[in-house]
Amino acid sequence: MLVYLQIGINRFTFTNDEMSINMEHGTTDAAPARRRRMRKWLTAAAATLAIVFAGVWQLIPAGAQQQGGFSIDGTQLIDANGNPFIMRGTSHPDVWYEGEFASYGEISDLGANTVRVVLGSGQRNWGVSTASRVQQIVDECKAQRLICVLEVHDTTGYGEESGAATLDQAVDFWEGLYSVLDGEEAYVLINIGNEPIGNTNPQQWTQPTIDAIERMRDIGFEHTLVVDAPNWGQDWQNVMRDNAPAVAAADPDGNTLFSIHMYAVYSSPQTVIDYFDAFEEMGLPLIVGEYGDTFQGQTVAWETIQSEAQARGIGWLAWSYSGNTGGDLDQVLSFDPSQLTTWGQRVFTSANGIGNTAERASVFGDDPDPTDPTTTPTDDPTTGGPTEGDCTAAIGVVNDWGSGWQGKVTVTASDGALDGWRLNWTWPGSTRITSSWNTTLTASGAGVTASDVGWNGTVAGGQAREVFGFIASTPAAAPAVTCEAI
Repeated sequence: MLVYLQIGINRFTFTNDEMSINMEHGTTDAAPARRRRMRKWLTAAAATLAIVFAGVWQLIPAGAQQQGGFSIDGTQLIDANGNPFIMRGTSHPDVWYEGEFASYGEISDLGANTVRVVLGSGQRNWGVSTASRVQQIVDECKAQRLICVLEVHDTTGYGEESGAATLDQAVDFWEGLYSVLDGEEAYVLINIGNEPIGNTNPQQWTQPTIDAIERMRDIGFEHTLVVDAPNWGQDWQNVMRDNAPAVAAADPDGNTLFSIHMYAVYSSPQTVIDYFDAFEEMGLPLIVGEYGDTFQGQTVAWETIQSEAQARGIGWLAWSYSGNTGGDLDQVLSFDPSQLTTWGQRVFTSANGIGNTAERASVFGDDPDPTDPTTTPTDDPTTGGPTEGDCTAAIGVVNDWGSGWQGKVTVTASDGALDGWRLNWTWPGSTRITSSWNTTLTASGAGVTASDVGWNGTVAGGQAREVFGFIASTPAAAPAVTCEAI
């Protein structure tokens, strides 16, 4: 029996008599990162062979098996389960506002499925996003069921903006984060550099972008890579549009996503349509990585951006959640999700906004279903109402990165089912919660009180349920928790 297996750009030939592996287009002197990827390919091949030779090979529906991460199929971004994923989200300027860590949960609660995170690589005066901070961001995005698009902002306006970083310097930054991001391909996309060329000689964009992609792959990154356009992201001279096929072809993994930023250049609906048409005709993937409703006093065709993106399956990430100079383009005031601006309403609650169009990535599973009997109270046949019983609870450590840690809380119903719970505990030493999700939580010094938020209040009798999570300061701890049925 002869079996051909295509993995990435390599084709492997297997024969059951020789059990030999011949790799076409491969080299024996590959760089270490290439060899790491080769080992992953060979592991996948071995797993496939095990199925073949066991005689149980069968057709598997698309999306039934979780793959390594995001990928590109024509114009579509495909998630790790093989399903199309359409970004609907906003940007959060983390490097400028590290104290606003609660924003990730707030953005998720507003319905977004993606957040684009502003990081610093050290060339500009806003500092460096450390590996531990990036680890914390990724963990929080996953806890909040947000796909995370990480971007380096220091490249903004290179060639025109004094002190801007090159794309090569941006890759240096990503290389330092390889150990943090390796293995997160199903949850993280890497936006190599924000608006990497200004309006001065935008033609210089193409080769540095190709070089950056190739270098990222040589380092070993297998994530979907996002590349921004020149002209401060707006590509009004169509450099990215015209050179996109060459850039896409330069990615040995075929996993590059193009990002256009739409501001005043796109004041006319037709300019939006024409740009979308161009990428559709080329069969290349495009997202709107930033856009607003106005820019420097000029109107942006935001309704067309949203409606055309919805019709075509194009993702978008509106700029930005909060913290802009003078409040221009803030979606909420002072990082307060209860104070939506007009722009925020257009992003989150308009006809084609996040609330009406966003769907979670399938890697996070389904949103809680209030009609599901596992998440709603169980009626007691003798009383017609939900039963309530005693409960216990425990804190577990999900991840500890040194400067902080992620915890989870599990509630167990002892006898009768719970219709709600309230927990109390006291931290030892200096441990304190910095953010939490899926709970109403209050803290006074080391003392903490947490209760359910409705849908996660029910626990079947004799069953345990993970009910909420949090991020806390060090050291990690698991104090005794008192559980009260309510």
